[in-house]
Amino acid sequence: MAARAGFVTGGTWCVDRNKLVEFWPAEDGIARILAEERRGGGSGCNFAIDVRKLDPAMRVATIGLVGDDEDGRFLLAEADAHGIGRERLLATAEAPTQYTEAYGSLKSGRRTHLYFQGTASLLTPEHFAGIERLDGRIFHLGLPGVHPGMDAAWGEAANGWVAVLRKARAAGFETSLELVSAGAERIAMLGRPCLPYLDYLIVNDVEIGGLAGEETVRAGRTDWDAVERAVRAVMGLGKMALVAAHFPAGAVAASGDGALVRVPSLAVPAEEIVAANGAGDAFAAGVLYAVHEGWSLAEALALGHAAAGASLRGLSTTGTVATWQECSALAARWGTRGL
Repeated sequence: MAARAGFVTGGTWCVDRNKLVEFWPAEDGIARILAEERRGGGSGCNFAIDVRKLDPAMRVATIGLVGDDEDGRFLLAEADAHGIGRERLLATAEAPTQYTEAYGSLKSGRRTHLYFQGTASLLTPEHFAGIERLDGRIFHLGLPGVHPGMDAAWGEAANGWVAVLRKARAAGFETSLELVSAGAERIAMLGRPCLPYLDYLIVNDVEIGGLAGEETVRAGRTDWDAVERAVRAVMGLGKMALVAAHFPAGAVAASGDGALVRVPSLAVPAEEIVAANGAGDAFAAGVLYAVHEGWSLAEALALGHAAAGASLRGLSTTGTVATWQECSALAARWGTRGL
């Protein structure tokens, strides 16, 4: 039997209404919009497009729910344009398509998201029926905290995410979960029950801290040692092959065989940076693409940083991600920050 290959994404598909503002204003304040564009967003969409951009020959399919409306048709067209198998990306008339007002601050480089739930409120494990009929090796799922039907208990499973991950595992997939920074208690409540059913977990510094009960960010600065402790603690809560946490200065990752590495992020020139929206998705896509191709742990983190760095050059989540060779060439030109 041939080895399984390729990716399937599942979960959030939304429209991102991306806006670049001079700065993020206080309440009752005002700031000028410098640029705007509409693109696909959400973990299911972003990861799928990023992987296809890293390697246009890679097979990628998806499972999700959009509205039977103009935004939904836009997302279906985005999937088609990037060669993503979308027979399980369904349209419904029961709710409008989920969308996000995604603001990037030119001054700080930070991002702020305001989202309309729409079809996200309807997604349940039932929409993942038939996953066993999809080809692929790695199943990437998200986002706990955004979909109430998935966040709730499902049968004897702690939540719908656990139910879907179990189904994917039973179908022969290696599994990956993406989180959203929804507050430490909520991250722990929704994420910890999923850990025994995961092969890979790639999250940011805040999310790994929430899962581990560790304060990883103090006074706006990420503590490398605290992130390492959190990564080790989370690895101990499951039997994962890889746990990684990324943040602006770098990333920490542990493998199931006990290896642990720290890799600094890229020294992206300030004039190249437009917005950080989607950098986390690009990082995860780079890391898991490298894992899929059999690269080392350090090489996987390096490609994650390269993909994330490439994504910083654009306003949207996926617009400036390139092939893995092009991303790696950018990384070589820019160099890395110090540890």
